Amino acid sequence: MPHNHETKLRDAFRAMDPHQAQEIREAYYKAIEGLRTLAETLEIADIPVGVTNGHALIEEHLIACEAIDAMKKSLLGRIL
Repeated sequence: MPHNHETKLRDAFRAMDPHQAQEIREAYYKAIEGLRTLAETLEIADIPVGVTNGHALIEEHLIACEAIDAMKKSLLGRIL
C-alpha cells in the first residue's frame, strides 16, 4: 500500500532529531500566530486611514489572509 503525504510527513518527524522536530513545531506555530496577528493588525490599522490611502492596508490584510489559507492546506498543523 503506497504511503500518502501525511504518512510520509509523520514518518519524517519520527525519524528526525527531536530538537529539529521541536524547532519546526515552534516555527510553524510562530508563523501561524504571526500571520493572524499581522492580518488583524492591518485590518484595524486601515480603519482610520483607509479612505485616504486607497485601503492599501486592507490589500495587505487580504494577502496575509491568503497566506493563512495556504498554511491551512499544510498537513503540518495536523501532524504537530
